Amino acid sequence: MIEAVIFDLDGSMVDSMWVWKRIDQEYLGKFGISLPEDLQKGIGGKSFSETAAYFKERFRLPDDIENIKADWNRMAWDKYTHEVPLKKGVRELLQYCKARNLKMGIATSNSRELVEKVVAVHQLESYFGCIMTGCDVARGKPAPDIYLAVAQALHVAPENCLVFEDIVPGIQAGKAAGMQVCAVYDKYSAHQDVLKRSLADHYTVQFTELLEEGILSHLVCCPQK
Repeated sequence: MIEAVIFDLDGSMVDSMWVWKRIDQEYLGKFGISLPEDLQKGIGGKSFSETAAYFKERFRLPDDIENIKADWNRMAWDKYTHEVPLKKGVRELLQYCKARNLKMGIATSNSRELVEKVVAVHQLESYFGCIMTGCDVARGKPAPDIYLAVAQALHVAPENCLVFEDIVPGIQAGKAAGMQVCAVYDKYSAHQDVLKRSLADHYTVQFTELLEEGILSHLVCCPQK
């Protein structure tokens, strides 16, 4: 039975994957580099720091890793504040989980600055007992480190956690942690939907269907306060 729900951020809770394609194009363009078609395959699931290191090595960038990350944060800051919406049904799902006294956490490959910005902009602070980024653990997704760390922080056994993830490395990370995983539809990973469905325990196009169809009710137990 589920006692905690752990959310990936980008592409799962918020519609933000388009932001990073645009940022990657603009950032590499400063160096006269075109966006490679296989870039997402190389960075999927990596932490913010791992991705910066990947960029530096692959594109032989002159800036150091901290400057690369700072540039990305500056480029994303306004977009995350004004242009990145919650996915349909996210707020209702958070309210559903809170009403049942389920613990909740975020496990994101994004930077702490941006995830905290998203949580603040949408006034979600009261829902989450833990926010963890890929930079807080030794290995990014698909390694299970970040999900195990969130479960430990929430004081819930991994087998009693449900993960929401939109990309294959994230789904693999949740499963490797011994958790149930619900794959989330996102148009930027739609080409992998067949694989996502095969790897995950559950699949949803949008969170409202989980609530309307009662899919969560048979998974959830209600811990005593």
